[in-house]
Amino acid sequence: MSSPCITIHFINTDGTKTTVEAPVGLSVLEIAHQNAIDLEGACEGSLACSTCHVIVEEEFYDLLPEATEDEEDMLDLAFGLTQTSRLGCQIILTPEMDGMTLKLPAATRNMMVD
Repeated sequence: MSSPCITIHFINTDGTKTTVEAPVGLSVLEIAHQNAIDLEGACEGSLACSTCHVIVEEEFYDLLPEATEDEEDMLDLAFGLTQTSRLGCQIILTPEMDGMTLKLPAATRNMMVD
């Protein structure tokens, strides 16, 4: 039996919007990669970089579980950090997130390369 799907909106770095159907239970990073959205994820979701940094729409930010200390440490390295910044690898989609909008920052900082 397949997971139910929700709708997620990505605001790309050029300001365009990409809307995708996403199965509940996957991470935002996995959904981005499955849909050719430019969200890097250099460490492949192992919480060792900040290249999957996304800015969560405020009304949905409060639905997310609190960031772990490890995620907070990586977010401190992210380019363009905001009050509603999170790492896409740490956002696991739930039915309550249907309609969520995520903005991709203008740039990323890849500590593995920089």
